[in-house]
Formats: sequence, C-alpha cells, structure tokens
Amino acid sequence: MSANAAAHTDAAARRDPVLCARGVCRAYPIKLGFARRKVLRGVDLDLERGAVLGLVGPNGSGKSTLLRLLAGVDTPSSGNLTVLGGSPADSAVRERTGFLPEDSPFPGELSARAALELLGTLGGMKRAEVRARGDELLERVGLAEHARVALRRYSRGMARRFGLAQAWLQSPELILLDEPGAGLDGEGFEALDDLLAEAHGRGATVVLASHLASDVHERCGELALLLGGRVAARGTPAELLSQPGRWRLEVEDLEPTDLGELRVWVADHGGRVRAQAQGGRTLLELYRASAADE
Repeated sequence: MSANAAAHTDAAARRDPVLCARGVCRAYPIKLGFARRKVLRGVDLDLERGAVLGLVGPNGSGKSTLLRLLAGVDTPSSGNLTVLGGSPADSAVRERTGFLPEDSPFPGELSARAALELLGTLGGMKRAEVRARGDELLERVGLAEHARVALRRYSRGMARRFGLAQAWLQSPELILLDEPGAGLDGEGFEALDDLLAEAHGRGATVVLASHLASDVHERCGELALLLGGRVAARGTPAELLSQPGRWRLEVEDLEPTDLGELRVWVADHGGRVRAQAQGGRTLLELYRASAADE
C-alpha cells in the first residue's frame, strides 16, 4: 500500500464513528410492569475514533444507562445504536470494549490476579497473555502488592483501581468509564491519567461519565450534557464550562502587600476580585513530600 493510500485509510478510519446513536430510548418497568420509567428519551450521539468524550449531567440524567447500552449490558427500548461498526451485544464488539461500571460488580472471593485471568480468558485472551498484561496493569494502578488479596477485602479506592485495570485488560478500542474518579485518591487519579494517556497514544476512544466538572475538564476534549434523557448540549469544556467575563489567575512570588496593589489595579480597570486564597498543593504532592522527609 502506498503512503498516500495508507494516509487515506487512516483518515477514513478516524472519520468513521466509533459509536452512533439515533433516537435511542430506554425505559424500565415499574409498578409490577404496568408502567415504565423513561430514562433515555431519544439520544442522538456520534463519536469519532480517538476522541475522549465527557458525559456529564446530574444524578439520574441517564449517564450510567447510556454507558450500559454502549457496553452491551442492556439493550435500547427503541432507536438505533451501533458500536465499533456492530451491535454492542455482539461478542466480537464486546471483546474490543472496556467497561468500568459504577458499582464494580466483580467476584469478591477471587484475588485481583485470579479475577483478571478469569475476565481475560472469557474475553478470548491466552492465559500467558492475560497473566502478563494483568500483572502489568496491577503494577500501574498500584495494586501489585495486593494481587493475591481477595477483592472483597479491598477498600473502595482499591476496588476502583482494580476496575480500571480490568477495563484496560484487552487494550480495548473503546473504553467506557462510569464515575471513574469515585473513591480514588491522588495516586489513583495519577494511575487513571496514565492509562488515559496510553489509550490516547494508541488511538482508543474513551467515554467518561461523571457529574463532577473536575473529573472531565482536563481529561476530555469534548463534553456532552445529558438532561431529561437527551443530549442537551455538546462542545469543548471551555465552551460549556467557562463563564464569560470571569478569569482565574495563578500567581507566584508575590507578597501579600503586592496582592493588595493587584486588587487595586483590578478595581481601577472595572473588575472585581471575587475570592483570594493561598495556593496549595495536591494530596499526591503532600504524600510524596512527606515520604521524602522520612
């Protein structure tokens, strides 16, 4: 294949949507099945290969439901949904999809290593391959020392880190993350960002659902807002989360008296300083600094 033909093929692959939803609805039976609760009411959504989409919205807006449909765990009540060119329920599609559900439903009696081996084998991986990949991921999420510990003995944060490891196990093309930051500490967020960077580097597509702007602002190139079971808005984090006329400055090497002069300058130019607080460091920076002092 010529270089031009290869470039054309790569460009076409990027344009070909990894997921395509048209009028997707999902309702659940209530009151002994005589009534149905509508969660999704006509979702239209496309996502190109290599994108990182933040799915945002308040609790109950349908984020988890949409991810379960994309992962093939549930099926739409109506509408059309394709993932990686096929049905999310197809085994070939599910093997190319990594999913971190919000409730982490993993077998608590198994150790982390054994659970990864089981999940990888069920996904069609060879035993030697899944063991090597599993050990690598447990190391990357900070669980190598707990690889033989039963999952039921894990703290919530450790369970979420294991969930990240299993979602990346098969180096999936599509990664679906439901509230991945829930329960994570500073080290856990560092592992999440490391895995997201790896996924971006190999062209994988990520959908990250959260009701916290801090989870998606710096991790996602685009956001989709779910409200009332529909996509109410879509755009970059700056387009959806920025407030016109308001700016945030981070200043170093100024004394408090200098800050007073800065406030006067802002007032003279028609602005107003809404808040002032001393800059800090992240918990991870605190942990590392304390460890270095010991």
